[in-house]
Amino acid sequence: MKHKGSCLCGGVKYEIHGDLTEVLNCHCSMCRKLHASAFRTRAKINAADWKIMKGDGLIKFYESSPGEHKGFCSNCGSSLYTRFDSDPGIYGFPLGTLDTDPGVSAERHVFVGSKAPWHEITDDLPQHLTVD
Repeated sequence: MKHKGSCLCGGVKYEIHGDLTEVLNCHCSMCRKLHASAFRTRAKINAADWKIMKGDGLIKFYESSPGEHKGFCSNCGSSLYTRFDSDPGIYGFPLGTLDTDPGVSAERHVFVGSKAPWHEITDDLPQHLTVD
């Protein structure tokens, strides 16, 4: 399966040649701040499936916690993926920058104990206090 996406300014374009797995809505405070939203919908992808088509030099990283690096476009700030020192073969991928239909949807909510107080979860997906 091939997915295509880009950042807000169009400076970074990418493709994912593989599956989007373990899709979830994360309500932790870091995801809320990073995405300026009530939650982040993310999937796991194999790092080898991630292909930069344009703008590789625009991607910068911020170490949000030890060993966790958030990749973003240095022009517009769009969040592109997260890489992990503990598992370099896997990326955390926020679905928001996709230009194509991912063909998947969230399977659960995590970190609901720190969700935004102004947001109400109204679906029937399982809810977890942590990521487990």
